[in-house]
Amino acid sequence: MAHHKSAEKRIRQTERRTIVNRLRVSRVRTFVKKVELAIASGDKQAAQAAFAEAQPIIDGSVSKGVMHRNTAARKISRLSARIKSMQAAA
Repeated sequence: MAHHKSAEKRIRQTERRTIVNRLRVSRVRTFVKKVELAIASGDKQAAQAAFAEAQPIIDGSVSKGVMHRNTAARKISRLSARIKSMQAAA
């Protein structure tokens, strides 16, 4: 257990930040799932709309320090590629 005021304060701050960061990660996952469901349904318009909503959320997680920029870029790239491949199949 912490014995200094500053250490006790860091513990309190860490608890708050952990909760906020978990919410941000959960929000990213939710938006990615919406895109994946739209892709699975085969509706390209819905997939593009869901992707347009998800992209700023994923990018925002990078600026907040929740996700590494390369991870976010990889997620966006893979989702985009899956949506583009829907047109070739249809």
